Amino acid sequence: MSTLTGARHLARLMLRRDRLLLPLWVLVLAVLPVSYAKSFIELFATPAERAAYAAGTGRNPSIVALLGPLYGESVGALTAQRGGFLLTLIALASLLTVIRHTRTEEEAGRRELLGGSVLGRYAGLTAALAVTYAADLLLGLLTAAGLIATGLPTAGSLSYGLGAALTGIVFATVGGLAAQLTETAGGARGIAVAVLGAAFGLRLAGDTTERDWLSWLSPLGWAPRVRAYEGDRWWVLVLPVLFSVLLAAVAYPLSVRRDLGAGLLPPRLGPAAGGSALAGPFGLAWRLHRGQLLWWSVGFGLLGLILGGAAQAAGRSVEGNPQLEEIMARIGGAQGMADAYLGTSLGLAGWAAAGFGIQAALRMRAEETGGRAEPLLATGVHRSRWLRSHLAFALLGPAVVLAVTGFAIGLTYGVSVHDVSGQLPRMVGAGLAQLPAAWVLAGLAVLLYGLLPRLAPSAWAVLAVCVLLGQLGAVLKLSQWLLDVSPFTHTPQVLGAHWHPTPLWLLTAAALLFAATGLTAFTRRDIPTT
Repeated sequence: MSTLTGARHLARLMLRRDRLLLPLWVLVLAVLPVSYAKSFIELFATPAERAAYAAGTGRNPSIVALLGPLYGESVGALTAQRGGFLLTLIALASLLTVIRHTRTEEEAGRRELLGGSVLGRYAGLTAALAVTYAADLLLGLLTAAGLIATGLPTAGSLSYGLGAALTGIVFATVGGLAAQLTETAGGARGIAVAVLGAAFGLRLAGDTTERDWLSWLSPLGWAPRVRAYEGDRWWVLVLPVLFSVLLAAVAYPLSVRRDLGAGLLPPRLGPAAGGSALAGPFGLAWRLHRGQLLWWSVGFGLLGLILGGAAQAAGRSVEGNPQLEEIMARIGGAQGMADAYLGTSLGLAGWAAAGFGIQAALRMRAEETGGRAEPLLATGVHRSRWLRSHLAFALLGPAVVLAVTGFAIGLTYGVSVHDVSGQLPRMVGAGLAQLPAAWVLAGLAVLLYGLLPRLAPSAWAVLAVCVLLGQLGAVLKLSQWLLDVSPFTHTPQVLGAHWHPTPLWLLTAAALLFAATGLTAFTRRDIPTT
């Protein structure tokens, strides 16, 4: 029997299981650069306007910290920089996909069942990497094709698309290696995301200081240094290829030298007896969710500091562009532009907060399928009480993330405009205005878990559709009724002059209705659900 026996069949199984989620994240991340290119073509039609934008915004330290360096003033160069943060999202999606099909399968016991059949030693890891590599390459090709279709140079489009694809491949391999180190999927995700965070930090430090060599140490810094549309240094793409080969050369031997279901790092044993904090279901839920809540808050707090620091530069980006100056004059000039930028940034934070709510809600499904919910509910703990303990974090967690993001943005933006006392509560309020829409998706996840638990992960697909509509709805000129499918379409722009709270109340009512229906359905169905 070959060491790769069964890899093809496993890959087909993975594609079937991800037939909704995989195409969605590939499509969303592939079309976003195309929308950026079209926006630059429409808003900055002349070289002088693009030069003014590049001087005022593109090279602002906060923008560079978030997106990466700008190497030129062409539409292609501006698009490549604007899509810089997408590299981080591609890396995150790739590593999570690999871990879900490797370590998560082992933790759930499904990998052991498959291992009892005719399955090679390397089949599981190979199938997971092959599926994710293929998705990343498809993403890169779609991105390049879309950029070429907008009129950008072919060579630059291909180098940008290939750089994005190889970034995903690097972190897919990081996920494959992390899956060998711990015995839990959560631990593997923690290691892989920590590596991603370190890579982002190195890239940020190198791009915003004179120590450019730090960016060369980061896998997130290689794709920008291809300099798509501004020289196309193809040789840089050799670095992610070699690094991926090196990581795979370590991951494959480790995958067969450990016991199935175990990791190379020994698990950290807890105390022999639980403390008073674990006396009830809420205490247990706090123990399960606190780590994610902490790291999400820290991450978005740091992101908020960067976004707030870049807001003043965004307000000046209209200088030298008569078309934008006329538009911005109607909404308050540079202040209106800064508010529009901050409103958009907080909208992105709202999507992320919805992701936290979905993740917290789906933790209940993980507890059930992992066999940990049934023994707990066999005691005196009522089903509704157990679900409400997790629901509290699905609803309060997004509130914390958005409040921290708004606080960080208000702090740095307030310092830049010398109005901390005025901007701080304003930005916190604007951040919390995104909360009802995030609650709708969290409530939908609870509803699916209660009624159709097998379809509960589809809540991620709904979030992907909302992101797609929000980013591309206007560009594609979609019908308003289709845009209204997303709850974020109904979130008012509270940083504007006039807004009405009615949509917020309606969204909150819808979220509570979803959650209450899911709770009722959960108390009436069997556990575990087959």
